[in-house]
Amino acid sequence: MKKKLVISTGAGMSAESGISTFRDSGGLWEKYPVMEVASADGFARNPKLVHEFYNARRRDLLKAEPNAGHRGLVKLEEQFDTYIITQNVDDLHERAGSRNVLHLHGELMKVRAIDDETKVYKLTPEALETTPDTVIDGHRVRPHIVFFQEAVPNIEPAIDLVQEADVFVVIGTSLNVYPAAGLLHYVRRGVPVYYIDPNPASVPAGVTVLKMGASEGVEKLAELLSEQA
Repeated sequence: MKKKLVISTGAGMSAESGISTFRDSGGLWEKYPVMEVASADGFARNPKLVHEFYNARRRDLLKAEPNAGHRGLVKLEEQFDTYIITQNVDDLHERAGSRNVLHLHGELMKVRAIDDETKVYKLTPEALETTPDTVIDGHRVRPHIVFFQEAVPNIEPAIDLVQEADVFVVIGTSLNVYPAAGLLHYVRRGVPVYYIDPNPASVPAGVTVLKMGASEGVEKLAELLSEQA
């Protein structure tokens, strides 16, 4: 039976694909007031601005391609029962070919009904743009994004995955964003943990830190895991 490999990815995973990070210097939060474009209050105040912000993010995403890091994680599925928990709202893991992806903060290429959050609709490259007046199946819609001030519905399934992990990996995250940053605390004692980031945050003793970007780091991770297999 394959070991269960659980990987938590953040903005650094997609940075090499040209997707702007949010918190880094020059990131999106320096260009846009975060609470205006990514909070529940901001959406209530100015839904038009929020729709326009995510329309622009979708246009950017269509120009991006999965990088070697994304593709390297797919390759690990040959050796491991691999699951990805991502804070990213892009679809680059899926486009690279990863089969088991859990999105914590929503999905950019989807919208959902404002009056029924169970009704989720996938957008197409030919019809990317939405406005406050967009209606699908009789419902006005909003970005399928977890705004600030909203609960993270997928955090419980994410915790369950981490608790079952035989190997746990964190890639491209500052470990400042909760509840995602707290996943590290659910790893079972004795399970190997790897952290890939060019500017790593401080982590508990026993975590193997690979101070490199996602593509180089995933390549190194594959070497280390294969040595231990």
